[in-house]
Amino acid sequence: MADDVAKASRPLTNGKPGLILIDDDPLIVESLSFLLREDYQVYTAASRPYVKSLLLKLEVMPSLALVDLGLPPTPHIPDEGFALISELLGVNRSIKILVLSGQSERSNIQHALTLGAVDFIPKPCDVLLLKARLQHQLMILDAEQHEASAKVKEGGLLGQSPAVETLRALIAQFADTPFPVLIEGESGSGKELVAQCLHHQSARSKQPFLTINCAAFTRELLEAQLFGHAKGAFTGAAAARPGFFEEAGEGSLFLDEVGDLSLELQSKLLRVLENGEYYRLGETQPRVAKARMIAATNKDLREEVRAGHFRQDLYHRLSVLTVNVPPLRERGVDYLLLLDHFRQLYAPTVIPFSLSKAGEKYLEQYSFPGNVRELRNIVIRLGAKYPGKRVGAEELKGELEFALVEPIGPMNSDLDETVERELLSSGFRLDETLTERERRYINAALKLSDGNLSKAAKLLGINRTTLYSKIQRLSLGEA
Repeated sequence: MADDVAKASRPLTNGKPGLILIDDDPLIVESLSFLLREDYQVYTAASRPYVKSLLLKLEVMPSLALVDLGLPPTPHIPDEGFALISELLGVNRSIKILVLSGQSERSNIQHALTLGAVDFIPKPCDVLLLKARLQHQLMILDAEQHEASAKVKEGGLLGQSPAVETLRALIAQFADTPFPVLIEGESGSGKELVAQCLHHQSARSKQPFLTINCAAFTRELLEAQLFGHAKGAFTGAAAARPGFFEEAGEGSLFLDEVGDLSLELQSKLLRVLENGEYYRLGETQPRVAKARMIAATNKDLREEVRAGHFRQDLYHRLSVLTVNVPPLRERGVDYLLLLDHFRQLYAPTVIPFSLSKAGEKYLEQYSFPGNVRELRNIVIRLGAKYPGKRVGAEELKGELEFALVEPIGPMNSDLDETVERELLSSGFRLDETLTERERRYINAALKLSDGNLSKAAKLLGINRTTLYSKIQRLSLGEA
């Protein structure tokens, strides 16, 4: 995250931070651009596809984004805006996304914030309030930049749980080996931070550490980003450009969401891992990659291999060394350390809040489906809404998209006997059993919600994006 934050917060040549405004109403775009251009370098876009093409042309990522939820081709529902939030964070995880939308129903606000937006401003908005909130997010971004550098220097990982201690030990063990490392874990659990620790604790620490999100680009653009291209290699390639393999030099290249690579690019990546060779697009002269490869995924690559979506030989090459990042719910009371850390981190920008006993008890039962990233965003929002105040269970409920799930009680004797019979039966496979149960729960949730993914996700206690991925993996098809 340190490198991403530095890149995102770096000022443009005119000294102004970048802001991308995405709205399909030309009047709003024109008026807000005029009002904000004194303080920001404003870029505008009217649709999600145009945002992608615009970002790829910029050498420096904008620090801020103002996103309308209702975008073409479905301006009357928020799905395009939700998808854009995820895509913007895929290209640059440090970007601060503020939603500016008339679709300000409570469910939309909560889902946008869960996806990673840092604020929600209903239309019509007060311009002075909007400017204040944008400046507030720039201050937070600056604090995170300093925090990211400090984290790496201090070893990076906060926590005292056995799960985090095991993780630290694995990082120390694998840091200085030349072999690829595959980092597995849920979204928001800290996979990129683990990759940074692997790099900065190695002999390559003075060399570049570069990150690319494999899910954020089309196949063609991702290939150009990874391998570089010659002048004229494709439409718009006005000059030759090096790719990430070249720019990483003898440092580390972190491939995030590697499970989203197309099969064609998987083949080319395998070639790099086998003999170090790759070709710039439009060239016939091979080049040699010297960077160490670190990859991460929130998918089960073994399942992807079985489904024919991921090459088995590439999986074996990438997973020579594997690190599993535990979700926050498996880290015991580490969430309290992280909560206090985030409160202190953002103290220069807002007076820290405190939790009442009821608030602490409520948070203790929460499973944090968005992991550390979700906890950080919760702290930011509570700090902005309740500076210096005591926050209770009711205030917390307003910031959590997912209702608390009642804990499962101890199994009764009948269930114990059923499980024992299943285990003793021939051909029992835990993975297959759990997959079938997962399929049944998802089908039931889709039926109860009449095929509405957002409602089904709430019933299941997961976010909409995770549910969609599970539907794709289980080949259920959207209802």
